[in-house]
Amino acid sequence: MAVNGSAPSSGLIVSFGEMLIDFVPTVSGVSLAEAPGFLKAPGGAPANVAIAVTRLGGKSAFVGKLGDDEFGHMLAGILKTNGVQADGINFDKGARTALAFVTLRADGEREFMFYRNPSADMLLTPDELNLDLIRSAKVFHYGSISLIVEPCRSAHLKAMEVAKEAGALLSYDPNLRLPLWSSGEEARKQIKSIWNYADVIKVSDVELEFLTGSNKIDDESAMSLWHPNLKLLLVTLGEKGCNYYTKKFHGSVGGFHVKTVDTTGAGDSFVGALLTKIVDDQAILEDEARLKEVLRFSCACGAITTTKKGAIPALPTGSEALTLLKGGA
Repeated sequence: MAVNGSAPSSGLIVSFGEMLIDFVPTVSGVSLAEAPGFLKAPGGAPANVAIAVTRLGGKSAFVGKLGDDEFGHMLAGILKTNGVQADGINFDKGARTALAFVTLRADGEREFMFYRNPSADMLLTPDELNLDLIRSAKVFHYGSISLIVEPCRSAHLKAMEVAKEAGALLSYDPNLRLPLWSSGEEARKQIKSIWNYADVIKVSDVELEFLTGSNKIDDESAMSLWHPNLKLLLVTLGEKGCNYYTKKFHGSVGGFHVKTVDTTGAGDSFVGALLTKIVDDQAILEDEARLKEVLRFSCACGAITTTKKGAIPALPTGSEALTLLKGGA
């Protein structure tokens, strides 16, 4: 493991799910209604993770569906430009690429408005999956947005099953987006419906509260989400770092204080860094000292991502993360 070097990982990390265009206001701290204009930024958590991996020297592929439109081809081009394998991408002639308007209001809350009725990512079918690509994954990463409607839900379940049968490590970041679900209750039920398949799960402090129904961010609350086949559970705490839980040990890793501009993609950057470091050496998950080192690196990547607007433009290289690590917290 080369946490302090830049040896590239060779195992393939396949990311499954949505890629879309985020429209972000040209000025900060306003509601969507007050924004004078918007900049388009590529987004979608699974796609962000795929690019986070290649920025750090890893190998990744993206599986999903885009509209056969200007935005869809632009997004596919961004994946290819960033070295992400794109042979798992399908294009839909009848549906548009998804759009999301995202703002960070003056009170610090993020506000989302989605245009998906339906968007191309929701229409991926099990028959359209590139199963050879999925079988070649050492790590298969996914979220929960692809569980919201059919046929994408069935495609998600099939892809997960094929990856698991082929021996991949399954990585799950629910990436809760409540406005997309019919109700909070439905979101909780569906997010939990695939919980016990994952080997690695990452939730934010807000997602922990949502999934447990408790306002406590503590070990007891986190461990209520544990399942017997889980290898690593992570609770990210923003600039405070993260808590980690395995079968044999648990603890926390501190974060980094940086000048935060936009938190979009920070969790995806964190996940991409973690997966890049463990894809070729899963024994790290059983070695607390090495795991802590990797999680510090992951926290550094997440922190750097908050210092620029948009997710993908802000994803760091390994050398940028090492610079922050050497500077200390």
